Amino acid sequence: MAHAKTSTKSEASRQRLVTAAGRAFRNRGFGGIGVDGLAQGADLTSGAFYFHFKSKLELFIESIRTGLTELRQGVEHFQADNGKAWLARFASFYMGYKRTCSMEDGCTLPALTSEVERAGDEARSAYQIELTQLVASVEKGLSGNDAKLRRQQAWAVLALLSGGVSMARAVQDEQLSREIAAAIENAVTCIGLTAQS
Repeated sequence: MAHAKTSTKSEASRQRLVTAAGRAFRNRGFGGIGVDGLAQGADLTSGAFYFHFKSKLELFIESIRTGLTELRQGVEHFQADNGKAWLARFASFYMGYKRTCSMEDGCTLPALTSEVERAGDEARSAYQIELTQLVASVEKGLSGNDAKLRRQQAWAVLALLSGGVSMARAVQDEQLSREIAAAIENAVTCIGLTAQS
């Protein structure tokens, strides 16, 4: 019984570390925080960090996996709840909340994509696996008989949303930020309508 409690506590500490690290990496980037800061963010010691992860890179990779999995699950949730209207509603949510929330609460895709390339091949490999699963989920929500076209549309949707959020967050003028968001929402909705025709 004691072993089960220890295992559950250990898993909870690990999950707390992954969650806190995801927020820290989105806010400060891969190079902007060290092991001590990541451990402190999860209310753990550096020793506890190394109990769960061999390096900052290993935790970064796990944060990427977790963040992209959460995005994929969000896409699937919108598909299940909204039928054919899912893409327009998802774009509205993404260009609304994910554009205006804190960087810590933002989306892994726009926040950490450029960081992945800097982190090296191991990170890029993990990112590619999760990104491929994400695009497959978006593709499943698009209709039409042309599988190649659906795949292209899914890539376009993700690129528009991720790039659109990045640009809209970067500008200083809120009206311009809203203009970018509206343009991206419209473009993504048009892709969804094209996919249904």
